[in-house]
Amino acid sequence: MSERIFLAGATGAIGSALIPLLREAGYEVHGSTRQPERAAALEARGVKPVLVDVFDAQALKAALVRIAPHGVIHQLTDLPRGLDPARMAEATARNARVRTEGTRNLVEAARAAGAVRMVAQSIAWAYAPGPKPYAEAQPLDTEAEGARRISVGGVVALEQAVLQAPGIAGTVLRYGQLYGPGTGADEPKGASPVHVEAAAWAALLAWRHSAGGVFNIAEDNPEVDSGKARRLLGWTPSMRLGAEARS
Repeated sequence: MSERIFLAGATGAIGSALIPLLREAGYEVHGSTRQPERAAALEARGVKPVLVDVFDAQALKAALVRIAPHGVIHQLTDLPRGLDPARMAEATARNARVRTEGTRNLVEAARAAGAVRMVAQSIAWAYAPGPKPYAEAQPLDTEAEGARRISVGGVVALEQAVLQAPGIAGTVLRYGQLYGPGTGADEPKGASPVHVEAAAWAALLAWRHSAGGVFNIAEDNPEVDSGKARRLLGWTPSMRLGAEARS
C-alpha cells in the first residue's frame, strides 16, 4: 500500500501544483476542499476528495481518523487572487484565523488520526528588522503594528502549533512571494519571490527529507537566505513541473 497523505488546501495554488508531484511519487493523496463542485476535479487528478471545513474541528477530526494518513501537508490560506489590495484588509484577518484556529484544528485532528509528519506553509517576509539576508534562526516581527501584526501573529501561531505538536515531526516552509499559475502573478514580485511550482517541489522534498524544522523557500535575493533548503532538502528555485504534470 502506498503512503497516505492528507493534503489540506488541495485546490489552492501550491496544492494544485503539488498534486501531480505527489501522485507521480506514488503517494495516495486525500485532498480537502470546502466546495462540493471542486470534488470532481480533484478526483479526476487522482486525488480522493474530502469535503471538510478546517474550522469544523469535529468533522475534520472524524475525516482524518477515517483516512488515517501517515501525515498532513498544510497548504491552507484564505487570500484573494493576486493579493488584491482592495480586498486585503478583510483577507488579512481571515487568513490569520486559518493559521491560528485552522492549524490548531488540523494538528489536533492529525494527532487523533495517528499521523507522524506535518509540512506546513508559512511566509518568508515576517522577520523582525535585522541583518540581511534573513536566516531561519532570526526572530519574527512580533512587535509589528497594524495589519502586519495580525499577519505575523497568525504565522507565529501556525509555526508553534506545527513545530511543537507532540508525536509529529513538523516542518515549516517559509515561502517567498508566489508567482506563476494560479497565483495571479505571471512574473516574479516582491523582495523574495518564488515560483509556485518550485514551492510545490519544496513541499515534496520536505516530506521526503526533513526531520523537522524551518526552511526559507525563495529565489536568490538579498532579503532571505534559502541555503538551508538547498543543503538539507536538495531544493533549488529553478525546479518546475514537467509538461505532463501540468496537463
